[in-house]
Amino acid sequence: MLKIYNTLNKKKETFEPIEQGKVGIYVCGPTVYDSCHIGHARSVVVFDVIVRHLRAIGYEVTYVRNFTDVDDKIINRAMELGISTQELSEKYIKEYYQDMDALKVERATIEPKATDHIDEIIGVIERLISRGHAYEGGGDVFFSVESFEDYGKLSGRRLAEMQAGARVDVDENKRNPFDFVLWKGAKPDEPMWDSPWGKGRPGWHIECSAMSTHFLGHHFDIHGGGKDLIFPHHENEIAQSEGAFGEHFANVWIHNGFVRINQEKMSKSLGNFLMIKDILKRYHPEALRLFLLSNHYRSPVDFTEQVMVEAEAGLEKIYTLLHRIDGSLGRCESGEDEQGHGALWAGFCQAMDDDFNTARGIGLVFETVRELNRFLDNVGRKLDKQDQVRLVSTRGDLMRIGNVLGILTEAPSQFLEQRKADVLELKGIDIALVERLVAERVRARQQKDWATADRIRDELFAMDILIEDRKEGTGWKVK
Repeated sequence: MLKIYNTLNKKKETFEPIEQGKVGIYVCGPTVYDSCHIGHARSVVVFDVIVRHLRAIGYEVTYVRNFTDVDDKIINRAMELGISTQELSEKYIKEYYQDMDALKVERATIEPKATDHIDEIIGVIERLISRGHAYEGGGDVFFSVESFEDYGKLSGRRLAEMQAGARVDVDENKRNPFDFVLWKGAKPDEPMWDSPWGKGRPGWHIECSAMSTHFLGHHFDIHGGGKDLIFPHHENEIAQSEGAFGEHFANVWIHNGFVRINQEKMSKSLGNFLMIKDILKRYHPEALRLFLLSNHYRSPVDFTEQVMVEAEAGLEKIYTLLHRIDGSLGRCESGEDEQGHGALWAGFCQAMDDDFNTARGIGLVFETVRELNRFLDNVGRKLDKQDQVRLVSTRGDLMRIGNVLGILTEAPSQFLEQRKADVLELKGIDIALVERLVAERVRARQQKDWATADRIRDELFAMDILIEDRKEGTGWKVK
């Protein structure tokens, strides 16, 4: 039974889809005016895994994630660079896909751009005006927050309390300082479209109301995004959408926590914005995913060099176990993996069904890795049928879990060889020399020349190479 923490009701609730067996989910995507940073990666990976899990447990999911491609930030950046807003947004949409493809993020079912839905945006604004929730003023159109009785129900903020301590820029065209813009009147050198209120462009909040309801209907299952969007963006979305259509908007609201950098808030003023493309030059994309999922999605995660080293080491441990299982079973890595339905998969699903608890699910994976490594180290006989069934089942479970987490997409032998090559290159060690010394040591052991075997082992250790003598053969790894 799937339970999800609902920001709207401030509690964990049993998930009940509107339509049996189907889920509609909308997640606010990027405003495309710059390269994506690790904060974007956290949100995208979290919802990628949520959608993967929903599909894994049998739901048919329609996943909508938008691009905001018209906005003050985009306009200002385009003016700085002397290019059009369309040219700027297309550049960063392309870069976004490059980053997310590298991170093994699956494409959403629908990925609309705001500028492709101007007619729908205008239609929602017209409904809001006709229903008394919006008004024109000075060439702009504003939403009247006082017209929506439940304003503040998502964030827990009450309008009266906000007004009492408010420091809000005065706009003489607004009836209330907290009213927000739905349509901005045209300004020179800005993108603009025809509308009943003259030429102009949409405000930020109205874009998502128009696109989500266009693709998922006026009432849908799940709406998500980062915690920074709760107020005012998602609060305003609720007011607009429910004001326009007179229906409950989204049943469940999911918000992911932030990424901190060395225990500090990520901000441009601190100069600690980490771009995805720069991180992936140093770390394996699956290690970055493992790090981003290592804490519960509602909790913050703290990016440090040490945790990334640990994430890479953890990823290597899982791949190493898969490689050992393949060696023990004498199977080829064909890419066609058993669909596990064993105890590990059941435990993982139980963790994920408890508000998508990836941290607990990953913990179960590493417990299994330790247990099976001990078993393979200690088994002193040929594997019997029960042992083989256990290994096959666990391998299938690991691959199925990997499919939900977006990891284990590579053949274990290829991953491990590439990992060795990368680390050796970083340390300036000749892989051919290592392989020759390891082969010489194997021959020395076969000839019971223990002194030579020990000498070579010590020589390799001095090079940061660790020898692993196992029943399935001698292997090695880099410290």
